[in-house]
Amino acid sequence: MVFDVIIIGGGLSGLINARLLALNNISVAVIEKNTYPFHRVCGEYISNEVRSFLESIDCFPSELQPTRIERLQVTAPSGFSIHTPLAMGGFGISRYAYDHFLKERAIQAGATVIEGEQIYEVNQDNQLFLCKSLSQKEYKGKLVIGAQGKRSMMDKQLNRSFIKRRSPYIGVKYHIQTTGHPEDLIALHNFQDGYCGISKIENETYCLCYLTTRENLRKHGTIPKMEEAILYKNPFLKNLFTESEFIYKTPEVINEISFAPKTLSDQHVIFCGDAAGMIAPLCGNGMAMAMHSAKILSESILAYRNDFNETKILKRYQKEWNKHFQQRLWIGRTVQKMFGQNTLTEMTLRALAFSPALLRWIISKTHGSAIKVE
Repeated sequence: MVFDVIIIGGGLSGLINARLLALNNISVAVIEKNTYPFHRVCGEYISNEVRSFLESIDCFPSELQPTRIERLQVTAPSGFSIHTPLAMGGFGISRYAYDHFLKERAIQAGATVIEGEQIYEVNQDNQLFLCKSLSQKEYKGKLVIGAQGKRSMMDKQLNRSFIKRRSPYIGVKYHIQTTGHPEDLIALHNFQDGYCGISKIENETYCLCYLTTRENLRKHGTIPKMEEAILYKNPFLKNLFTESEFIYKTPEVINEISFAPKTLSDQHVIFCGDAAGMIAPLCGNGMAMAMHSAKILSESILAYRNDFNETKILKRYQKEWNKHFQQRLWIGRTVQKMFGQNTLTEMTLRALAFSPALLRWIISKTHGSAIKVE
């Protein structure tokens, strides 16, 4: 079978693209290397900027009972803390539950979802794309979307520029149960060379996810020893780690997370979500951005559905991407540099404590505006 669109990766951007395209009678296949449901390293907080959009396409997970998030706390390694209301707010939901939910919505719309298949090579053959999997299967399509996430085998095969430079960052995620954190609060707790987010998801469970460096891990040998030596210096984190129940003892881990600028296409593959550009986790809004990017890419494809003209699709997509995300990504990377160092973080938070307007401005610029639904 030849599909109109093949999507490599079945995360948020891949599945939202699949549903939107399938609802408009585009034949689409999503190829995901894992089998649903499964865990991903992710902060699992979604800004309400995408809520109306998700409701309009029947993809808001009401039945999963997501947690309503309305306040933000940021702490320094010393324990100095600032709080602010989140004007737009958001909701917490696990990727384990939500990705599976979106997979079902994509299938319901008419998309084909292929699980347990990893694409390692994409070539063009007689104006069609030929996607080859590790199991030696081949999938053909008129257009290919790369929604493979933060980094993957595909990035190496395409020899993308960001993959050539080693990144110092690793991500670690747990699910916990705790009484030491308010349900409506998302918190970002800083420590030396990193920061940790915590917010409630579904089923009385909290997501505890942090970013740090390979060097921190190398110095201490194991994740538990690193946590005790470095994260525990922040009293909020020490309390969370020592007073909470960890639902799975071994965390989800991802290596070499890159925040370097990325291109929107390479060798005729058009990228979406984290594969196209990743917002700094400190800004806590990568999930919403991934879904918004799927919206603007699918709309660009639908505008040229008669011939799937790659050049025209990419031109429109690039224009909309720059409009919504270019400044936001730059601000996110800039803000990130102010955190993760004890003295600088302390100074930054104390300055923001005296300037609530500046704090609200930073939040607004990294969270974007509510998506308009026609």
